[in-house]
Amino acid sequence: MSFTFLNQLPTPAEIKEQYPVSKEFVELKKQRDAMISDVITGKDDRFLLIIGPCSADNEDSVCDYVSRLTKIQEDVKDKVIIIPRIYTNKPRTTGEGYKGIASQPDPEKDPDMVEGLIAMRKMHIRAVNESGLTCADEMLYPENWGYVEDILSYVAIGARSVEDQQHRLTVSGFDVASGMKNPTSGDFSVMLNSVYAAQHPHHFVYRGYEVETTGNPLTHVVLRGAVSKHGNTTTNYHYEDLIRLNEMYAKMDLVNPACIIDTNHSNSGKKFKEQVRIAKEVMHNRSISHEIRTLVKGLMIESYIEEGCQKIGEHVYGKSITDPCLGWEDSKNLIYTIAEMN
Repeated sequence: MSFTFLNQLPTPAEIKEQYPVSKEFVELKKQRDAMISDVITGKDDRFLLIIGPCSADNEDSVCDYVSRLTKIQEDVKDKVIIIPRIYTNKPRTTGEGYKGIASQPDPEKDPDMVEGLIAMRKMHIRAVNESGLTCADEMLYPENWGYVEDILSYVAIGARSVEDQQHRLTVSGFDVASGMKNPTSGDFSVMLNSVYAAQHPHHFVYRGYEVETTGNPLTHVVLRGAVSKHGNTTTNYHYEDLIRLNEMYAKMDLVNPACIIDTNHSNSGKKFKEQVRIAKEVMHNRSISHEIRTLVKGLMIESYIEEGCQKIGEHVYGKSITDPCLGWEDSKNLIYTIAEMN
């Protein structure tokens, strides 16, 4: 075998025992989960805003950023539900580069999976305790769900994971809103098949156990743009794309049709400032089409304290070390604009 077994990881139960959540935390998450669920199911006409850094690389700056959202959430609470992005796993197209705090707690040091699991849980708990806002993460590694299942209010499945059987089956056991991104090819059918799989019950192997799930009715789609066979980025957030998606949803045996628009990635061509224009276009299309307003439940926006990005080791506080993000002032103004347009 070419595997070298380095460490046996602590179980989710062991990590939870070391880093528990309070009764107040449990109640807050229950309330937030219910609000988000009501938006996905159409009982609440507020708008979801999943916003935050591309990758949560530093606990202090991430928690600072999330806490800045607290006052804004209070200001826009009748129109928008803010779900901070704390993405602790970073997918890499070629496998090279920083893979997130869950794998590498210090971006300038070697990976440490045990410390990474602890850092992931600690940061999520601290952010919620300081801000009063439960958060979102990307479930890049399905076996990590147990370490954060009592903390997260939203889970994203990325473009490179959405076709994977284990991701689809694992999401079918989640009890929170879960967004399935379209694959990098842009194929809507693949994305909708993934939603179908996750909404239905399954019998499979998970973390060494034979398990059954009941299906997750809060699973929905996330449009993030695509890459053509020629390597060019193509968008999928326009009016015509959303009408087509609505028609495809109607032909499938799916409950709670819902869509979140990712304003960055291939939709912006990674031109991070375009997120402002894209968000406004989506809000405009919701205002002129009942079908789009009913379907599109929220936006994903990559945002941090300082705009742009930096290389690892430059040590600019609150600036992304992965994809470039909107800065704080632009982000704050955009949230208020979205609330006004909803």
